[in-house]
Amino acid sequence: MTELIPRETLFGNPERVSPRISPDGTRLAWIEPYEGVLNLWVAPIGAAGVSWDDATVVTDDRDRGIRVLAWAQDSRHLMYLQDAGGDENWRLYDVDLETMARRDLTPFEGIQARIIATKKSHPGEVLVGLNRDNPQLHDVYRLTLESGELVKEISNPGYAGWLTDEDMAVRVALSPLPDGGFDLMVRDTGEDEWRTLLTISADDATSSDVLSFSGDGRSLLAVIADGSDTGRLVRLDVATGEVTELLSDPEADVAGAMLHPDTREPQIVELLKDRAEYHVLDPSVEADFKAIRELHPGDPNFNGRDNADETWLVAFTDDAGPVRFFSYDRTSRTGSFLFESRPELNRFELASMEPFSFTARDGLVIHGYVTFPPGLPRTGLPAVLNVHGGPQARDVWGFDPEAQWLANRGYLCIQVNYRGSTGYGKSFVAAGDREWGAKMHDDLLDAVSYVVSRGWADPDRVAIYGGSYGGYAALVGAAFTPDVFRCAVDIVGPSNLKTLLDTIPPYWAPMKAQLYKRVGNPETDEEFLWSRSPLSRVSDIRIPLLIAQGANDPRVKQAESEQIVAALTAAGIDHEYMLFPDEGHGFAKPQNRLKFYAAAERFLAKHLGGRFEE
Repeated sequence: MTELIPRETLFGNPERVSPRISPDGTRLAWIEPYEGVLNLWVAPIGAAGVSWDDATVVTDDRDRGIRVLAWAQDSRHLMYLQDAGGDENWRLYDVDLETMARRDLTPFEGIQARIIATKKSHPGEVLVGLNRDNPQLHDVYRLTLESGELVKEISNPGYAGWLTDEDMAVRVALSPLPDGGFDLMVRDTGEDEWRTLLTISADDATSSDVLSFSGDGRSLLAVIADGSDTGRLVRLDVATGEVTELLSDPEADVAGAMLHPDTREPQIVELLKDRAEYHVLDPSVEADFKAIRELHPGDPNFNGRDNADETWLVAFTDDAGPVRFFSYDRTSRTGSFLFESRPELNRFELASMEPFSFTARDGLVIHGYVTFPPGLPRTGLPAVLNVHGGPQARDVWGFDPEAQWLANRGYLCIQVNYRGSTGYGKSFVAAGDREWGAKMHDDLLDAVSYVVSRGWADPDRVAIYGGSYGGYAALVGAAFTPDVFRCAVDIVGPSNLKTLLDTIPPYWAPMKAQLYKRVGNPETDEEFLWSRSPLSRVSDIRIPLLIAQGANDPRVKQAESEQIVAALTAAGIDHEYMLFPDEGHGFAKPQNRLKFYAAAERFLAKHLGGRFEE
């Protein structure tokens, strides 16, 4: 068996992540620990590249760490978002790199700030969304960086999202419909009346996205599933609504596109299948993309570029190694290595993440990934079914610390893009409608049956593990199908679907109809939702559980864990409960993450027989 990878190496703070180049190309910013807490760092960029010797930490967070950063277009102000204790009430901060002054730009209690837009046409301004007047809706404010002044530009009448043109005028809004669909609203200038350009049906919504205005403001680049099963990249004429298809694939939604910084035309388009698949639409970057692919065998992700379009930042994700970041010079068509997220991982033998697929009991083809323990035979292994959250999300190929952790401890890690997961088209998402705890769970059970039938897994030593929806799935596994699993690990998972839906964050209100379509309506489906709630069948649980919860979680409230823990205690069912008073929906602080993974590792070793770090 391979050497044990320390939990600190997998789940502690990364060494460096999230490089961002300033719009003028003169500075690199990134996130790196300072005295054990993630902070923002900046270094100058010269003719020889990044001057690492002149790197400076420019923030002084001592608590949760900073995880979201963005440059203002003036290349002077570096912005970041912070919440308190995981409550997701994000406030917007900045640091002036000329004076090193730091400001809270949205100093209001109980609000959530969102960056709507920064544009090179308005380098000293930022459009910010704030739910200051109504907790359910984000109004649009214009922030002047020099003074810090916030001026409200648009009072939100009920829209779910905004988009600006290149002149920083808000000209697109998403208006929710009662059935869970949306009207795509546009206007010809920032002062005109809104009109409906396109209606996006409820089924199309999860395979659709509005990406950008064209540089001239006359068309929109969007991903829509109207008239197809998968989200296709199209151009929408703002005046006429005419649709021009640019790229589609019968198997997968368009996952994203790299756009020209000025014309906003798509240059490189990404599809997510078993691995990322790329299509170059702009011949002017074909040689660049070829040169980038030669830098590293992993899948490239484009992390930004300077306004001159001379330098690109590229991150390569690899299943058996840390994320590697490069700077790419378009003039010489050469790449320069910047740093790795977790270089300590290179000391250890990591496992490959292997795509697999199977046919579910009703004929639907399900995709996923398996990660085998290095150095062990691929037969009769203890296994952990690691269920992704969302559920309108998906597992992807690349470095996954949990998959590496489980494989290193001797378990087969199984990850399944069950029905309801995104990326495989709208009918695949719709197949999960009102199927929480039913057909979505059947897909997980069928995955277990598949790996057992291949001889890979020992049917008597399978755990179910996950966070958010994955935590719910773990509770369902324990309550609905306890004969399949030896034990279950639930991280911030709901136990009662009605109380979950009754306590959604207020700013989810514009998305409520879509949520009710996918899960159920708490006002009309109370009995149905109760039948799909693990809390309703606590008495059927016969396997041990580990439950972990953040006290400040705004999505899955502490009560979701507390009510099932109380029921387990009353019934005398074996369980462990970990409550983190300074966390929300997941564990941001490394000390809390490490405490959880130490407990989970001991729990799995006790019940499945794998290895653990003392």
